Amino acid sequence: MKQVMLIAPVVVLGGCMSAPPPLGMPDVSAIGYDTRDGGRAIPPDCAQLNQRSHLVDAGFARPGVAFGCATYTNLATMLARPEDIVAPLPYAGADASRAADAVRRYEEGRTTPLSAPSTTSSVSH
Repeated sequence: MKQVMLIAPVVVLGGCMSAPPPLGMPDVSAIGYDTRDGGRAIPPDCAQLNQRSHLVDAGFARPGVAFGCATYTNLATMLARPEDIVAPLPYAGADASRAADAVRRYEEGRTTPLSAPSTTSSVSH
């Protein structure tokens, strides 16, 4: 028996965290939203996310780390619908009959194959 996992395309701004971020760590509110030009996500200012290190190495303070900066900058860049930051669409719930139809089509071989990936014959740098 073949197993098929169906994944709904849902933007989850909280990432993999099931609880709020630890004390002092940024959350998704670090991503801004600009309503001009049809709306766009604004990456966080990494300088504001920087947390000073309390560790010392050979008498010199280690550099701080901007926790969450890369994650939230990448997320802001990848959002297909940036207005989800301020007004997310409500979750419509699972559609069991549609999922069952997809599994049935797969088991019966009635699915459309994915397009072949395009590659180049040689790579030069």
